[in-house]
Amino acid sequence: MRRRYGVALWSVLGLILVLLAVHIALPYVVRDYLNEQLADLGDYRGQVTDVDLAWWRGAYRVNGLRIVKVAGKVPVPFVTVPSIDIAISGRALWYERAIVAVVIFEQPVLNFVDGGTNSQASQTGTGTDWREQLNKLLPITLNELRVVDGRLHFRNFNSTPPVNLEASQINASLYNLTNVADDQGQRLARFEGKAQLLGHAPLEGEARFDPFQNFEDFDFKLRATDIQLKRLNDFSAAYGKFDFNAGTADLVIEARAEQGQLSGYIKPLLRNVEVFNWQQDVADADKGFFRGLWEAVVGGGQTLLKNQPKDQFATRVELGGNIHQQDISAFQAFIAILHNAFVEAFTPRFENPSSEPVAR
Repeated sequence: MRRRYGVALWSVLGLILVLLAVHIALPYVVRDYLNEQLADLGDYRGQVTDVDLAWWRGAYRVNGLRIVKVAGKVPVPFVTVPSIDIAISGRALWYERAIVAVVIFEQPVLNFVDGGTNSQASQTGTGTDWREQLNKLLPITLNELRVVDGRLHFRNFNSTPPVNLEASQINASLYNLTNVADDQGQRLARFEGKAQLLGHAPLEGEARFDPFQNFEDFDFKLRATDIQLKRLNDFSAAYGKFDFNAGTADLVIEARAEQGQLSGYIKPLLRNVEVFNWQQDVADADKGFFRGLWEAVVGGGQTLLKNQPKDQFATRVELGGNIHQQDISAFQAFIAILHNAFVEAFTPRFENPSSEPVAR
């Protein structure tokens, strides 16, 4: 009996030592695997600092993810994520015999950079199939991908003045990122999220799409309200050569793609707008006479075209085209079209007087 008891005890101790060794070694194995996959992301490369395991809840945490552009001189990383929590669903594992995970990105930061004509100074995610890379990093079914307290930047370091548009406090979820079709043969993923634009304006968006198609069919909606236009002055000065003295705006975007054909619109609604101020825009020697003259034309055009009783002005920019372009993904083509239309939405009524805005 003693001998059997001793054998059992040593067996238990041996098993504990093996599990302890696995617990110590596995984080390094996972970290090295992830860094190997992240070392070559096309035009980008990435790295993580360490990995922590949480056996008691079937999860692990990836810490210090950083993805940078390899070529060019972009001063900010493309993606930084202090911590990523990946939890395996026990219910799906037990009842469905499937490995299904919920992934939470905590305080991620994403930087899009417009380098103008210098493609090496731009950072839009082109040059990498991110869906393929995600499948390599997480070769399991993703039931939900969640963003907690994220930030999104649109930057231009080469413009005058430099531009930094920020959406902060991003809390969003992607549901049903599965490779299994439903009873109707569809794989419909859903996105919904909220944020603060420029630190103050409520921003909300939603989308539906097939996660395993090449972004050919989707519905996308986004709305921002009560934007203080003076906070857009760096953007308007860089891209429209004018700035705002006062006013607020709402912005609505609706886009749809069917078999790669994009349709939709971008519609800004401006209220109580003041663009031209003699003391600020002409007497200010730093701006120069011609800049002040241009802002007078802009302000005068806006005054003539707005709905006077409500002191508001609306325009609508149609979205259209084929999102399939060579050398870039359909998603990246959509972002490029959206960027160009967003810039146009705030400027065409001044540069093209013959256009007919929608007054309300």
